[in-house]
Amino acid sequence: MKQSFLDRFMSRKGLAASFWMIALVMVSMLIYYTANLQKEVPPIPQEVKAENGEVLYTYDDVVAGKGYFQEFDLTDWGSMLGMGAYIGPDFSTDFVHYRAVFLYDFYAGQLYGKKNAQLTEVERGAVKERVKQDFRQQTKLVAGTTVYSNASAAAYKANVKYAVNMLVNGDPKRGWKGGVIRPDEAQKIAAFFDWGQLVSSSYRTGTTRTWSNNWPAEPLIDQNLTFMSHKISLWEFLILWTLTIVVIYLSYEYLFKKEKDEQMEPAMQITTLFRSQKKLLKYIPIVAALFVVQLVLGGYLAHLYTEPDGDFLLSQSLLPFNVMRSMHTQLAILWVAVGWLVGGLLIAPWVANKDHKYPWLVDVLWSALLVVAVGSVIGLYMGATGKMRDVWFWFGNEGRELINIARVWDIGLVIGLVFWFVLIISLIRKAATNNPIVSTIIWSAFAIATLYMAGMMPVHKIMPNYTVDDYYRWWVIHLWVELTFELFAAGVIAFFTVSLGLISHKMAVKVMFFELFLISLSGTLGVGHHYFWQGLDEYWIAIGGIFSALEPLPLALMIIEAMKNKREKVYSGQEFDFGVPFMWIAGSAILNWIGAGFFGMVINTPTISYYSHGTYLIMPHGHIALLGAFGYISIAFIYMTSRANALANQYVWNDKLSKVGFWVLTIGALLYAVPTYVVGIHQTQVAMESGYFMARMRETVDSLHGWMWARTVPDGLMIIGGLIIFFDLTKKTFFSKKIGV
Repeated sequence: MKQSFLDRFMSRKGLAASFWMIALVMVSMLIYYTANLQKEVPPIPQEVKAENGEVLYTYDDVVAGKGYFQEFDLTDWGSMLGMGAYIGPDFSTDFVHYRAVFLYDFYAGQLYGKKNAQLTEVERGAVKERVKQDFRQQTKLVAGTTVYSNASAAAYKANVKYAVNMLVNGDPKRGWKGGVIRPDEAQKIAAFFDWGQLVSSSYRTGTTRTWSNNWPAEPLIDQNLTFMSHKISLWEFLILWTLTIVVIYLSYEYLFKKEKDEQMEPAMQITTLFRSQKKLLKYIPIVAALFVVQLVLGGYLAHLYTEPDGDFLLSQSLLPFNVMRSMHTQLAILWVAVGWLVGGLLIAPWVANKDHKYPWLVDVLWSALLVVAVGSVIGLYMGATGKMRDVWFWFGNEGRELINIARVWDIGLVIGLVFWFVLIISLIRKAATNNPIVSTIIWSAFAIATLYMAGMMPVHKIMPNYTVDDYYRWWVIHLWVELTFELFAAGVIAFFTVSLGLISHKMAVKVMFFELFLISLSGTLGVGHHYFWQGLDEYWIAIGGIFSALEPLPLALMIIEAMKNKREKVYSGQEFDFGVPFMWIAGSAILNWIGAGFFGMVINTPTISYYSHGTYLIMPHGHIALLGAFGYISIAFIYMTSRANALANQYVWNDKLSKVGFWVLTIGALLYAVPTYVVGIHQTQVAMESGYFMARMRETVDSLHGWMWARTVPDGLMIIGGLIIFFDLTKKTFFSKKIGV
């Protein structure tokens, strides 16, 4: 019987070939766009001067300002081009808005001898056209000399005065105490902010849209979303829902149909642990403790988001908001990453059926990771509070959102990841023969170990251009996490579901290849949905948004199938030793789809993303995706390690407290989406109706004060869940009694 195209495509060989083909195409496209990056990024002028010849600032001032911006970690207080924290202002937006306000008064006086507030509607219309002419025709962002009108030069000086006062003396109503940045440093930062203003408001060469593709919305100069974004949003919704239906159909029609000869692998039986696996036990309390501290810091930040001018437990002068936020995000990455390292080291001896030649190397890795964790956290605090002015880049706070740790700790982390990869591949390389699951684990581990280095360019200094810097920063935040970690997750979940006797090897391999195909298709260029407002061209709108919600679907469907098989096992009276780790793996697949898939799909469409960018609407996506997609797998790994230890030593094991911790944390994470969505939707509405500047005003958030306080409920639940998990793991791992004693 002749096979159809779908039959051939959905076969094991077809899916494997499709994965390699699409991976090659996507990586080639990414390399192409990267090679042409310099042709489309907004330039940094050699100088910006007024019509009268006065030099306002230079290229060196902008670069120095960017350095100070990073040194004092301002991205964890406010945002630049919408990238950063939401408690403070968006600095580029502030400079656009206040420049426009100044020009309205200036030209109102020049044309009518009045203040803007005194004008009639007809007069204000004429002034508006003059202001737009100043922004659009008189001001051109170029690599050489950018010339301001004398009016815009005066507006810039007013903006500098505003920024210096805010940065030096503080802005308590928005959670900034001040007292760290010096006036001369603040003046350089203001030059960097003004460059961001130019990116946001001046037309890209040869077009009638700005370098940020008309972001942010600013009614004072009639700046709003382009029709291209609306058109792409429509197509994106149609394509996404169509492809979702197609993926579900293909999964159930070709992947989950059991064949006559298809049999489950016998569930693995743990009777002893290898020496290297025993050494993993010391990782468990470290991961759990970092997790709890990160959750507590999140609760602290939630309070400050609600009452930014108050002190919570400790004075903000001692624990500034931006320092706590950087610690919160970096600890999240650290405990998740270490948990994944534990998973790889746990699996490797089982796959190879032998131990490392030198098991003590696992201790070396643990010590190295502990040094990086402690050193980086101290650096985050010392750098952002101005106590490392001369060496902040190497030992302090690098000030790049989500990858804040200083360069020495970056290098240490990369060395640790490479060391981890070597430990794994040295043990299981021979076991990879004719086993695509193991091969996937190996090569995704290699990618995890190496791709982080993309965020370290150039190694010895900061990247001068913010757009180029953020381009590579997203390689780590998106490609490192949503590509390489997703590939590793696909391999590991396939391994566990087969090893636990829940899915046949044949089915797991096919589902894994289908997942790899979708990850390569959507995860590689899907990074582009972060790009189009920060200075890259608008084609990134289409490239970045269309496929990014499809990745989690096959794994989620496979986990549902595994859950069905697990239930059948339990009902038939069979023992299932790894119920708790599987619960976390299942939770990961479901929350991955909710956080990364559904919430990601909602905010990725350009029409929504344009107005919601840099608002609370982004929070549910980021928090649930990171916690669900990656955090839950990390917790599954450490529970798997603890359970294996209990089986090998015949310790008593009870699932009750473990389940309580899981459900308290999960309910808290899902409830977290409710108040943040309500506040975010309100901000999005304000941005659309009154401009983005108004959306970021403290008054806008304070109008929903009750919903801001409502965050304490899910935050409290997550902290309680984390404490239960820490207590449960510690007790089960180190204080359990033997069965029968």
